[in-house]
Amino acid sequence: MMYMQTIMHRELRNNSAAILHRVQAGETFEITNNGEPVAILSPISRDRLSILKWQGAVREATHVDFRALKRTADVSSQDVLDDLRGEQ
Repeated sequence: MMYMQTIMHRELRNNSAAILHRVQAGETFEITNNGEPVAILSPISRDRLSILKWQGAVREATHVDFRALKRTADVSSQDVLDDLRGEQ
């Protein structure tokens, strides 16, 4: 679990440069307005998979039982590649 410091929007306004440097260094902040959480300020990920996870487009597999997977065709991977490339 990630530690998240809570700060008031006023502190963000008054110390935005210092707070953004801390975010750039990896810290995450919960921003409040009148004591109510209104936003999360965190570093963005440049990793495509992390972005997709954040967007909810993908999720990590919990467990894969490779023994349960069945081979669906008696075609070699080279045959598949040749077919994709239009070769014979």
